[in-house]
Amino acid sequence: MESAEIRRRWLSFFEERGHTVVPSASLIADDPTLLLVPAGMVPFKPYFLGEVKPPGPRVTSVQKCVRTPDIEEVGKTTRHGTFFQMCGNFSFGDYFKEGAIKLAWELLTSSVADGGFALDPEKLWITVYLDDDEAERIWHEVVGVPKERIQRLGKKDNFWSMGVPGPCGPCSEINYDRGPEFGEEGGPAVNDERYVEIWNLVFMQFERGAGDGKEDFPILGELPSKNIDTGLGLERLAMILQGVQNMYETDTLRVVMDKATELSGVRYGAEAGSDVSLRVVADHIRTSAMLIGDGVTPGNEGRGYVLRRIMRRAIRNMRLLGATGPVVKDLIGVVIDTMGLQYPELIAESKRIETVALAEEAAFLKALKGGTNILDTAVTETKAAGGKVLSGDKAFLLHDTWGFPIDLTLEMAAEQGLSVDEDGFRRLMKEQRDRAKADARAKKTGHADLHAYREIADTAGATDFTGYADTENEARIVGLLVNGVSSPAATEGDEVEIVLDRTPFYAEGGGQIGDTGRIRLDSGAVVEIRDVQKPVPGVHVHKGVVQVGEITVGAPVWASIDAHRRRAIARAHSATHLTHQALRDALGPTAAQAGSENQPGRFRFDFGSPSAVPTAVMTDVEQKINAVLSRELDVQAEVMSIDDAKKQGAIAEFGEKYGERVRVVTIGDFSKELCGGTHVHNTAQLGLVKLLGESSIGSGVRRIEALVGVDAYNFLAKEHTVVAQLQELVKGRPEELPEKISGMLAKLKDAEKEIEKFRAEKVLQAAAGLVQGAKDVRGVAVVTGQVPDGTGADDLRKLVLDVRGRIPGDRPAVVALFTTANGKPLTVIATNEAARERGLKAGDLVRTAAKTLGGGGGGKPDVAQGGGQNPAAVGDAIAAVERLVTETA
Repeated sequence: MESAEIRRRWLSFFEERGHTVVPSASLIADDPTLLLVPAGMVPFKPYFLGEVKPPGPRVTSVQKCVRTPDIEEVGKTTRHGTFFQMCGNFSFGDYFKEGAIKLAWELLTSSVADGGFALDPEKLWITVYLDDDEAERIWHEVVGVPKERIQRLGKKDNFWSMGVPGPCGPCSEINYDRGPEFGEEGGPAVNDERYVEIWNLVFMQFERGAGDGKEDFPILGELPSKNIDTGLGLERLAMILQGVQNMYETDTLRVVMDKATELSGVRYGAEAGSDVSLRVVADHIRTSAMLIGDGVTPGNEGRGYVLRRIMRRAIRNMRLLGATGPVVKDLIGVVIDTMGLQYPELIAESKRIETVALAEEAAFLKALKGGTNILDTAVTETKAAGGKVLSGDKAFLLHDTWGFPIDLTLEMAAEQGLSVDEDGFRRLMKEQRDRAKADARAKKTGHADLHAYREIADTAGATDFTGYADTENEARIVGLLVNGVSSPAATEGDEVEIVLDRTPFYAEGGGQIGDTGRIRLDSGAVVEIRDVQKPVPGVHVHKGVVQVGEITVGAPVWASIDAHRRRAIARAHSATHLTHQALRDALGPTAAQAGSENQPGRFRFDFGSPSAVPTAVMTDVEQKINAVLSRELDVQAEVMSIDDAKKQGAIAEFGEKYGERVRVVTIGDFSKELCGGTHVHNTAQLGLVKLLGESSIGSGVRRIEALVGVDAYNFLAKEHTVVAQLQELVKGRPEELPEKISGMLAKLKDAEKEIEKFRAEKVLQAAAGLVQGAKDVRGVAVVTGQVPDGTGADDLRKLVLDVRGRIPGDRPAVVALFTTANGKPLTVIATNEAARERGLKAGDLVRTAAKTLGGGGGGKPDVAQGGGQNPAAVGDAIAAVERLVTETA
């Protein structure tokens, strides 16, 4: 049975039994505690917490998931993979344990003709939580599973949570016995390779708090109602139904391995090590395609780092298999063809996915060359110091600057006889990620735990946003936090977070920053609002400072935004939509939005592109935008179903999560996008849009920065003043300025070359005098000295080599000259072949000199270069070189 049929059969079975079918959510988690969706229930978390009403009491889905904590185990076991599909059925206060257990058994054991998977009941083993007598009774007495095939396991194995604060509960797992060829008997408690878990039934009853590991966390209390969350691993079931040894040999992954075999010439099954590499390639390339498809782009932090890491591991493993050229295009193409049967959006976005993937491959192959040089230098320095361990900060530098995965650094260091301080590397990585996560979380939630916001939401409900039509309105304070803690009141000087029952303040989202303004009370109290966020769905949290008086929960208030600032932001947001459409018209659909930020009078817009956008294209885009402004197109917003929006051709931003009802912003006949932000009423209100330029912000992603309205006018006015000043200086018309300035720069460059030539000739004139002043040290001609300050390294090197060349080749010679450039001493030392035969090597001499100068250096035996920090020590360095010559010769 193919994977696509397993997926179809799952959804049909539960739909026929009263479940609402919900499409897979994006892999980009709509949760500040998660980077990516790691489990099938994550999109349903707000339903379990009672924050949002579910689409029905019974729901089913096949959710895309990515999990990377065990990335090093990928390819080595039958069950570790970074991307997987989790088939789930959910009950929100409807059926509980008995209903979930009976449905699972029916689907697994029913015949294919009856819509089931036809698994042999005798091969199914059950595990339950230690004290869950009810689950064991249902399995044995209601379903009929013999007691000897039911085992009890502890919290580590049979109590489920996402690893972060949220819903949790005891669970019961269904395991399939693959037979004695996979190990000893005794059930899943003894051998989880033979008895592989295929379905986990979670009896969601509790909410957990923060804690480490799978066992060390507090239970905060019961959920509003008892719920069911189950997850069946589609890949694991496919492995069983297709009769293959591991999930990598299932239909959706085997074709990728076959393509990798074709590209590398290495046959799967020939050797254990190459088999692991082929499995890594198959898994990681598929995950990469799915992540890019959902809008993730490679980067050095967050989910972008996850994508970059797995892509580079895949490329590296292809090189280990022997592939020498680019391989990503062919591999990604196979994934899109195969997974597109289940996710048609992959086919629709194939060009964009391919563009991003190829750009990352090209960047890594280039970084591989540069990073290798850095690694070689670090290895040389480590060995020279007598060390056997490459420092963690060097490994971190290779990762952070050159994009080297740690396992690549480990392998390359091992080839040169060194290990790597992995603990130091991982500590630095953790510090970097913790900083990034803390910054993002602090921006969204301030000082408060999410639980505090949820309590307010439970009591007061969602905030009624009036800001599309109003800039001020009456409201009531329904929640108040002081320094992250719920409080009944706050006084002058307190930093507060306020929740109102209704508000005109826009909360940051969709690229638009939050509003600022004031909240006033009848008592005369005033709160200055500096930011607005939505830490939990539907709740607007107004962050600010009490400037005057005291505020209390329940008090009526007058909320008013900075309307002038809002209008400037609205102009920027509408300009962003126009820029997006104009770019797509110029570059095609691959120029999809990858992020944006709309501020008063200015915006930035990130989009997919494998290379820089030509200046001529940018000019055309800017002209097209401003032409639209002059057409005075109306801007309208309409709420409709997501399906209707797609039928109308509305553009959705990759990575954004949309509900069943969406807001569509239409700008005349030019642009139509899904958007929850605020906009102008007519394009004429923008006045002017000026694109300042575009640049790269990551592999395959470009950024445009622009000004709107008065800000754009002020910029052009300043440019006009600069042009006028240049006209006065060069005595030319504006259109003549480029040619005249170019001519002046060319003359300046020629003059600099002449000066440099004169300087070099003057330096080389000293060569004859230096040779005449050579000392004889135990039969070696030693030339030392200090040339004029400011002499460059290249000129110094030329002089040293010229002096060496003037000394007869049969006479051992050492030339060591010094200078000071930019306040720091510099030395170049050369030896001839006769000197080297007597053990005099330039590299040794330079290290001695550089150490005296307070620095370092190195090079080849015939010529080497070094430097330091102490110009006053040049005389001592010359003496040190002469001593070493005396001792060695």
